[in-house]
Amino acid sequence: MRRDVQAGAAEGTVVAPSTATQFLRPHLLKLAAYTPIEPFEILSARYGRKPEDIIKLDANENPYGPPPEVLAALGTMKYPHIYPDPESRRLRKALGELNDIPMEHLLVGCGADELIDLLMRCVLEPGDSIVDCPPTFTMYAFDAEVNNAKVITVPRLPGFQMDIPGIKQAVSDHKSKMVFLTSPNNPDGSMMSDAEVLELLELPCLVVLDEAYIEFSTEPSKIKWVEKYPNLIVLRTFSKSAALAGLRVGYGAFPLGMIEYIWRAKQPYNVSVAAEVAACAALTNMEYLETVRNALVSERDRLFDLMKEIPYLEPYPSHANFILAKVIGRDAKAVKDALAEEGIIVRHYAKKELSGYIRISVGKPEHTDALVASLRKL
Repeated sequence: MRRDVQAGAAEGTVVAPSTATQFLRPHLLKLAAYTPIEPFEILSARYGRKPEDIIKLDANENPYGPPPEVLAALGTMKYPHIYPDPESRRLRKALGELNDIPMEHLLVGCGADELIDLLMRCVLEPGDSIVDCPPTFTMYAFDAEVNNAKVITVPRLPGFQMDIPGIKQAVSDHKSKMVFLTSPNNPDGSMMSDAEVLELLELPCLVVLDEAYIEFSTEPSKIKWVEKYPNLIVLRTFSKSAALAGLRVGYGAFPLGMIEYIWRAKQPYNVSVAAEVAACAALTNMEYLETVRNALVSERDRLFDLMKEIPYLEPYPSHANFILAKVIGRDAKAVKDALAEEGIIVRHYAKKELSGYIRISVGKPEHTDALVASLRKL
């Protein structure tokens, strides 16, 4: 048998694979890996500190945690051994009531990240393009590259404002199928005006509006707009305001003409029993969520004022639960590394347009005090 296989190979009828990479889609061989945030246990080992001694201000997580009802509900889950509801009906009903929108518009995902990827898989053919407006959430460009789509970049203007004419020209020139908007924007916390969004909704493409941080703004969500505009999708998350980042729950509002087909492509059990139980429990205590939201907004304003007093920092006003600051006269990464040695973890970006900045998540008052004390010592 061995001689037959060898003979067949010699004749070109059987060729054993030389490497597993030959089975991959070629474009993935050039894909740069996404750089995720590291959890407490990794940071603890790296810096030789107990998790409780680390001040984690790098991922815009909510330091107050979810409402107490969440832990109580997770501790009394009745059916963890049964597959979850593939339509997340209980959660979608609650979200529809909360947002005053029919639940038929809503789809829940394993974080909003899953919905971004799902949308691209449903909309983009290989070689199609999206419009991305950096600096912004890098998942849009990452998922586009995973799906073998082109990323048409329209950089933001000074002050991180959107280049609306530039976006319109890019869609016209490249026939882009999707434009991704983030309001408030990550990493700077700026907001888009209603007029800007409305102008872009006139384009012949899908407009995806990511409102992950909208709860920390004074502006209302545009989630109900999907009832009027057939090319608008609005994404929301439980990771920030509801403090469920570790359970991965996000949701989107879609036009009715599209959502039927998104349902068909969605993984059937994408939201775990635990995730749905936790999200539903969080929504039963809106008073807690509002109290925590107000505490973070108040602390954001205090942090901003204190950062303005640091001579080498130039903070930007923010409508989110973080503040971006330009580092002047010093190396931004060196500042980030020095804070890490003090057990304070903030975000620095390797990308050129943000290499001179650090982003700091809003924490509790004691976190702000420790941070500012360390910044003053540097």
